[in-house]
Formats: sequence, C-alpha cells, structure tokens
Amino acid sequence: MKKITLLAAVIAAFTFASCKKDYTCECTATSGGVSISASTTIKDTKKKAKDACTAKNTTGVTCEIK
Repeated sequence: MKKITLLAAVIAAFTFASCKKDYTCECTATSGGVSISASTTIKDTKKKAKDACTAKNTTGVTCEIK
C-alpha cells in the first residue's frame, strides 16, 4: 500500500510540474529616443512561453517574460 501511495505522489508531482500557466510577455521597442511597450499573455509551460516570447526579439525590440 505504501508503494502505491508513493507512486501516486510521484506521478502527481510530474503532472503538476508541466502544467500550462499564463505568462505575460512584455515587449519594448525603442526608436529615435521614443519607447513603446506592449504585452501579450502566453498560456504554456514556462520554458515554451519563454522561448515563444524571446523569439519576438528583433533589432530595436526586446521581449521578456514578466
């Protein structure tokens, strides 16, 4: 019985560790001394949300998870 309980606890820990959450991706663009900010919400795992957010980085635009 203890082994089943321990196995269930381990499975539950892995299940909750990879759940999708809402992350805010904030981007700032600067040009000619003027700065503009925008944000979007990404619902995914933390790593995938961070990758999706930083993929938006281009010249003059910086995006990061807040």
